[in-house]
Amino acid sequence: MARGKLRIFLGAAPGVGKTYEMLQLGNREQQRGRDVAIGFLETHGRQATADQIGALELVPRRTIEYRGASFTEMDVDAVVARAPDIALVDEYAHTNVPGSRNAKRWEDIDELLDAGVDVVSTVNIQHLESLNDVVEQITGIRQRETVPDARVRTASQIDLVDLPPESIRQRLARGLIYDATKIDAALGNFFRPGNLGALRELALLWLADRVDEALDQYKRDHDIAEPWETRERVLVAMTGAPHADQVIRRAARIASRGRGALLGVHIIPQDGLAQPAAPHLERQRALIEQLGGTYLEVVGDDPAEALLDVARSENVTQVVLGATRRSRLQEAVSGSVINRVVRGAGRIDVHVISSDGGAGHMPLRVPGRRLGGLSRRRRILGLVVGLGGLAGLTVLLTPARADLELASVVLLYLGVTVVASAIGGLVAGLVTGLLAFVIADFYFTVPVGALTIADSQVIIALIVFMLVAVVVSVLVDVAARRAGDATRARAEATALSDLARVLLDSDRPLERLVDHIRTTLGLRGVALLRRGDRGWTVEAASGARAPTTPDDATDTVDVAGGHVLAIDGPQTLAHDRRVLTAFAAQVGVALESRMLAQAAANADALAQARDLRDALLAAVSHDLRTPLASMKAAATSLQQTDVDLSPEDRDEFVQTIVSETDRLNGLVGNLLDMSRIQSGALSVRTEAVALDEIVPAAIHSLVDDQQRVDVDIDESLPPVLADAGLLERVVANVLANALKWSPPGATVRIVAGEVPDGIDLRVVDRGPGVDPADRARVFEPFQRIGDHGASTGIGLGLAVARGLAEAIDASLIIDDTPGGGTTMVLRLRSAAAKPAPTTVRVRPPTAASPSSTGAPGGG
Repeated sequence: MARGKLRIFLGAAPGVGKTYEMLQLGNREQQRGRDVAIGFLETHGRQATADQIGALELVPRRTIEYRGASFTEMDVDAVVARAPDIALVDEYAHTNVPGSRNAKRWEDIDELLDAGVDVVSTVNIQHLESLNDVVEQITGIRQRETVPDARVRTASQIDLVDLPPESIRQRLARGLIYDATKIDAALGNFFRPGNLGALRELALLWLADRVDEALDQYKRDHDIAEPWETRERVLVAMTGAPHADQVIRRAARIASRGRGALLGVHIIPQDGLAQPAAPHLERQRALIEQLGGTYLEVVGDDPAEALLDVARSENVTQVVLGATRRSRLQEAVSGSVINRVVRGAGRIDVHVISSDGGAGHMPLRVPGRRLGGLSRRRRILGLVVGLGGLAGLTVLLTPARADLELASVVLLYLGVTVVASAIGGLVAGLVTGLLAFVIADFYFTVPVGALTIADSQVIIALIVFMLVAVVVSVLVDVAARRAGDATRARAEATALSDLARVLLDSDRPLERLVDHIRTTLGLRGVALLRRGDRGWTVEAASGARAPTTPDDATDTVDVAGGHVLAIDGPQTLAHDRRVLTAFAAQVGVALESRMLAQAAANADALAQARDLRDALLAAVSHDLRTPLASMKAAATSLQQTDVDLSPEDRDEFVQTIVSETDRLNGLVGNLLDMSRIQSGALSVRTEAVALDEIVPAAIHSLVDDQQRVDVDIDESLPPVLADAGLLERVVANVLANALKWSPPGATVRIVAGEVPDGIDLRVVDRGPGVDPADRARVFEPFQRIGDHGASTGIGLGLAVARGLAEAIDASLIIDDTPGGGTTMVLRLRSAAAKPAPTTVRVRPPTAASPSSTGAPGGG
């Protein structure tokens, strides 16, 4: 079956006439002989729109209960069963009510397209995901319902329904869009002329991109190989900053308007720990993938150079960065990633995007393995300052050296040395101090121009100068190292807290922990291995080069329970080993938690088995002994020779034995059926069977009250797909339960009819009904909710009925009988297209679904 085609009417704002145009199109197609049906329509009370329905058929909606209220959504199954040539489905970006099969209406439409139905739908420009933040900035209103642009672009045709802003406002003022109570507020807020003009321009620009795509398709269809324009590739730097979403959306729009590809890149430091921002980064990763982009993590020591390397290797034409909020002093000391990217970009365009919250900057790497103190850049800067300062100061002082005291010269050189030490640390201070010592001796001590000193006092002064320079350099270097250690310790603590959060929040903690270890330490691969009888087994892995055995790893850490954490990456130094050991301990905690969860599950299963055993014993002790006692009493009476029994008495005793035997046979049969259902040993043969044959057989199996059953089944109903024997047991059990709870003399009705997704068999009684709070329990074994003392049965009737219904791919649900009572609805598959008979083995039934409700009893 060929996939259906999607056509979308796109509007810049509500009220431009999208639904109106969609209905007119439907009427035109119907007049041309095509079968058109309305899958979902929302007129918003607009009479002019409702008048366009004309002769078009409206497929009934599906009603969904949510939080005590009823809602209607498109019935996808009904539309598929109706199988029109064209289905009109309004509001493409609509979010379905919780409890629906799909979360979004565009997912429902995908099912219709897969079924070969052409679909016409509507959407407003403000519902497109890539424009969501722009629309909020223009209108001040956040659109909650969005649809990925890629889904709209899959449409074979997009029609722009366009109206000038003033025309839209006039329609609004005349009450053609909203009712009179909302007109003034709408005119003063969303429907301002400026807002409508901006939204109109967005719609035109977005549709222009779609025209370019159609042009590309034309070139492909006509084998036009010459490039008419260059394809854009846009790279956006992802830092995990809290407000970087705006930068990502802006990059997506740039890529979209240039018909280009979008690539999100996050730089991980090559050594040491990254500065974590995991919650935001995960959200932004999902966002860029939703916008049709690709996410990439790159390990690199220099963020700017790593970005440029990726840009060159991926043939990127534009780079998008978030504006930094660091001070100029911070940039002077640490350098500006943005400036370095701009300088090294060459022919690549660089966009720097500002944001209200600060999009953040590329994080500088935390001091790691080889950076115990100052950065390389800062050490070089210190040497340059020291050497340049000495050269400049010497040039200035040399002409006046005859008038200068040595003490003044030494103090000036000491000042240069201190500045060089403060900037560049120990090496810069020592080099500057040593060179200053030589210059002072050569140029400013007697004899001038020689490296000899005539005065011992001068020697002492120069030695003191050298010592001071050394002490200052050492102090600066120690302070820098301690600052680096503190920064690293803070990063380690944050990384460990993030790891603990992953352990608590994730439903798959081992996989997330291993992935977190790899990204945090910048490793090529990490794997959790378990030693077994047949070698090593991979429990969880992350990275392209995750080790499969300890021999493949560059380092390993033992974890509890015979597990080993194997890593592939640079050689692990002491401080990284400490962090890795802490991570391994967290992995051990996750393993222990998993073992405890399994033990708890086993204990819960044992508790359920114990409860089931107790319930079974209680049922056997009462409900099975009762018919046995009646049978024994009747048989004993028949055996007595000293009592002269009349023929009527003997017949009554015999009838008691027969009826109680049938009752006992039914109880034992239910026990055996439940055992087979729970063990998965039920054999099912599916074939086409007629309800007008199954229902009489089920009624005939009842011991009593057959005359109280009223059957209304049309012989023209199509057969259903089921196992005849199991279906008969389902009907018999449900019918027995209905008779048990009906008032004395009351009739139980059995009716059947076709529905869009099959055939419903309804068993209607006039009993007391079921409290909604108890409906989830009545299908559980050994439940006899509301039973009175005279009631018989062990509470398995409805449990067996539901289990057998699930085995034949049917559903058993509950409905209220108008006027009081309970209606059990057995929904069966229609055998309109009869398949070949099949035999299957069914698994144990699952727990009652939210839609599975019960009725009283279950005898």
